[in-house]
Amino acid sequence: MCGIAGYLELPRARGGGGETRIRAMTDTLIHRGPDDGDVWLDGETGIALGARRLAIIDLSRAGRQPMVSSCGNFVLAYNGEIYNARELRGELEAAGKTFRGYSDTEVIVEGCALWGVEETAKRIIGMFAFALWDRRAKRLFLVRDRLGIKPLYWTRANGVLIFGSELKALRAHKDFQARIDRNSVAAYLRHNFIPAPHTIYANVHKLEPGKILVVDGSGEPRIESFWSLEEVAREGM
Repeated sequence: MCGIAGYLELPRARGGGGETRIRAMTDTLIHRGPDDGDVWLDGETGIALGARRLAIIDLSRAGRQPMVSSCGNFVLAYNGEIYNARELRGELEAAGKTFRGYSDTEVIVEGCALWGVEETAKRIIGMFAFALWDRRAKRLFLVRDRLGIKPLYWTRANGVLIFGSELKALRAHKDFQARIDRNSVAAYLRHNFIPAPHTIYANVHKLEPGKILVVDGSGEPRIESFWSLEEVAREGM
């Protein structure tokens, strides 16, 4: 179990204290990743990524996160396990990609560099939630696995998109607005859980399973689907 956190500030919302802020968010997830933790940020574009790591597959420093792709354009913070990582690695190596280590994190970031985010998400078999920053396009992707096994929360507040594996990571950001959603409380009392995309807080969302949230220079998040249970059922009928 690992944990990720981060934020993307629009130009009008950018200020100082970026590294302190992302480290505070990431530190709330230390129980998810006791082996290692680090952050990556670019003050010019307002992006910050943090990760806490439970090292399982690649115990070396080659598996550290956030991880930058070999081309230098993509930065990844990832939580999960990819069951077909070895097969995907073979396909990437056949296409000319070289690897520094043996982590499935590296398979994802190199896959996104070669195939794109949506195609990589479709090829992955496993449980995952990840944030990927495209430095050239200045575009952020948040991706959650088909069945929503790995959690990923997000919100917008004061011109900042904030996200993380747990709500406590979001709460550590100074712009987070903790307002209880009464409809979510009612849903919990009725069903004993709060269905996605809702959470206990108003205007704070769970990214739904099989979805990709994309944010570019406009600052307006859009949500796309790379997998749908309804479509699978429809095709099987």
